[in-house]
Amino acid sequence: MLIAALAVLAGLILLVWSADRFVTGAAAAAGHVGVPPLLIGMVIVGFGTSAPEMVVSALASAQGNPGIALGNAYGSNITNIALILGLTAVIAPIAVHSQVLRRELPLLGAVTLLAAWQLWDGALSRLDAVALLAAFALVMAWTIYQGLRDRDDPLAADMTRELQATAMPPGRALFWLALGLVLLVAASRVLVWGAVTIAQGFGVSDLIIGLTIVAVGTSLPELASSLIAARKGEHDIALGNIVGSNLFNTLAVVGIAGSIHPMAVEPGVLGRDVLVMAALTAILFVFCLGRRGTGRINRWEGAALLGAYAGYLGWLIGGVI
Repeated sequence: MLIAALAVLAGLILLVWSADRFVTGAAAAAGHVGVPPLLIGMVIVGFGTSAPEMVVSALASAQGNPGIALGNAYGSNITNIALILGLTAVIAPIAVHSQVLRRELPLLGAVTLLAAWQLWDGALSRLDAVALLAAFALVMAWTIYQGLRDRDDPLAADMTRELQATAMPPGRALFWLALGLVLLVAASRVLVWGAVTIAQGFGVSDLIIGLTIVAVGTSLPELASSLIAARKGEHDIALGNIVGSNLFNTLAVVGIAGSIHPMAVEPGVLGRDVLVMAALTAILFVFCLGRRGTGRINRWEGAALLGAYAGYLGWLIGGVI
């Protein structure tokens, strides 16, 4: 058990570091080939910060651990909104200026409802997974269209400053991109093995481990990037990281895992986890919509999100004891 715990810790540390290198290299490489900053922020950074969830869930599904695969995706979404945005807003309140993000939030709500509808029969079939991946392709096409049309969006200005601050030669960008990807896979293998071993040792389901330890660990890149962005005053990047990551998790992460191995879904996933995820998404939309054109997540609202996360953890623990 000690070795498994050390494996989880080492896997999480390597996962966070490799994800950061992967995102930095990918963003820099995209900038060198002329990709607009807004698209880099919404697509490439969103993909990069969700890369840990993608790799971990794909490996877990391939190894016959669907609970970790599904729990990782939905648990990360809950963690992203309640824990990460809550903590970020308590430290530095988040103002929302980007029109693109306001358009993406209702889309995130629709995607969450799609996920709930698919799980209504207690299973995620390969056809369901393919439908999620098709929806993901449509979302990416729409995002690219919006990014090309709204080049003057505040998110683009924030991303331009970030790219200038992390500029690197093309060769170095490709090196970090490749190394980050390889280490992501290695770290994910170690993490999944450790998580499964711990779940078996304590006699809890791999779903609970996926919703807690694995979900929080794979969300650490979003935590780091959101905190840094908020401290720099780049509020739209802080929120964009979360919205983009949740879209990727719900569509791509679950879609990839389900296409590898269709899975039966525990009743608690729909009645507890997806319900909490949907409620938090609706609350986030209300916070970000604002009354006079500029939404804002203030410290009190951030504290409320943290309280919601604590309540959700209590719900999980109460179901195990």
